[in-house]
Amino acid sequence: MSAPTPGAADPLGLHGVVPPTVTAFDEDGSLDTATTAAHARFVVDRGVHGVFPLGTNGEFALLGDDERDAVVAAVVDEVGGEVPVIAGVGDPATRRTVDRAEAAVAVGADGVVAVTPYYYPLDGDAAVDHYRAVCAAVDVPVYVYHIPSKTGNELSLDTLGRLAALDGIAGVKDSSKDVPWLGQAIAAADELSFLAGSDSLLKPGLDLGCAGMVSAVANAFPELVVELYDAYDAGDRARAAALQERVYEVRAALKRGPYMAGVKEALSHRGFDAGPLRRPLRRMDEETSKAMRRDLAALDLLE
Repeated sequence: MSAPTPGAADPLGLHGVVPPTVTAFDEDGSLDTATTAAHARFVVDRGVHGVFPLGTNGEFALLGDDERDAVVAAVVDEVGGEVPVIAGVGDPATRRTVDRAEAAVAVGADGVVAVTPYYYPLDGDAAVDHYRAVCAAVDVPVYVYHIPSKTGNELSLDTLGRLAALDGIAGVKDSSKDVPWLGQAIAAADELSFLAGSDSLLKPGLDLGCAGMVSAVANAFPELVVELYDAYDAGDRARAAALQERVYEVRAALKRGPYMAGVKEALSHRGFDAGPLRRPLRRMDEETSKAMRRDLAALDLLE
């Protein structure tokens, strides 16, 4: 009983563990492309199956256009050709999403991930028009990023079905945490590759039919999440379930302190310094960081 296979509409065959890699910054907040690339190398060398620069963990919404393009170029230069590089290109505006998608393809991205436009409410017709424009602009697979808690726009199952019919749509990264929605979406559009977008649903996502997972925990502890996927793929469901329980504990540790501070803090405890988060986001204070380190040490995740 192996893990679910990627959808037939996905030429990249995305599966397994695809971390939403971090964007590194210098202490003054300027972009550090060398360390950004080094983080992609860090996870690839530890067995992940693809990388997703400029997702939520990549702080994409806090970057300028030139910075976003530089991140994609740096990651492609470092690990392109070894694993698929699917670049985040999302923006509230269709025109700017298309621009970033074209720029990502120009530097060698294997696919692009477009979050549903955010801030302004979006109906189904507008969503379909948006993704149709992105698909028409590039000749690489396009993946829909569904995270209504952040965008304010939820895709109905009917709209998802219309998106699945577009030439160029290859898959969906679902971070809705809506298990009934995800299960119905996979059943209705099994030609797409689905990726579970929450560490709370890694094994459950595989149970539902996801081919893989976009895991924030895998940014800091890729070995753990790769082991979970490999156990599932080998048919050892009990081992996968036990590792999911461990991921829950890691996830709780990473959620100490300010929003999204956990991954870079955990990386620092592993000896990998990705610098600050870009303001207004912020790192943990010293006391919280020490408490998180104790949590991670108790889980035998630190040397």
